[in-house]
Amino acid sequence: MLVNDVSIRISAVAPSQYPTDGWPEIALVGRSNVGKSSLTNKLINRKALARTSSAPGKTQTLNFYEVEHQLFFVDVPGYGYAKVSKAKRAAFGAMIEAYLTERSVLRSVVQLVDGRHAPTADDIAMYQYLAYYHLPVLVVATKMDKVKPSQYNRSESAVRKTMTLSPGTPLVLFSAETGLGKDAVWEWIEARMQDPERSRA
Repeated sequence: MLVNDVSIRISAVAPSQYPTDGWPEIALVGRSNVGKSSLTNKLINRKALARTSSAPGKTQTLNFYEVEHQLFFVDVPGYGYAKVSKAKRAAFGAMIEAYLTERSVLRSVVQLVDGRHAPTADDIAMYQYLAYYHLPVLVVATKMDKVKPSQYNRSESAVRKTMTLSPGTPLVLFSAETGLGKDAVWEWIEARMQDPERSRA
């Protein structure tokens, strides 16, 4: 998709605040500091519209990014950050679960994992959760500019085996620095946008 017009519509904490346009929504999930904002910025050709931070746990709301008046990217609070209080983690969890399981215009989920390391137990649990609810998932291994190209196959294999990805789950190696994988991610998103209804059968 050629992206020229992007804006932050709302940072929401409750369904009553969610956009009502009816446009397809693509959720981005991943551990804190895995690179969700960097992926968003690369996809929308911006340097800093999505707020990036070296401090994990910064995103504490569902951030809706309006793309070309036809699509929303939804940046979801990162999981697995221990320094956030238990009460706040519980609140995040309830908000995220309600959004992922009840939002009718949610077309698919992009799950980010750190391509430099084997996926964590939290990564595995999130993938199993999404699979349980029959949500279409694209797994994106980030920060691949930190990995030697000769190690790409090993990184991909580690992600697939550790997370026990189903044969139908696509995996894209991505770098916000070099643009590796950007076109493949967009191709998958655009295909999901065309689905009139996502299947949870």
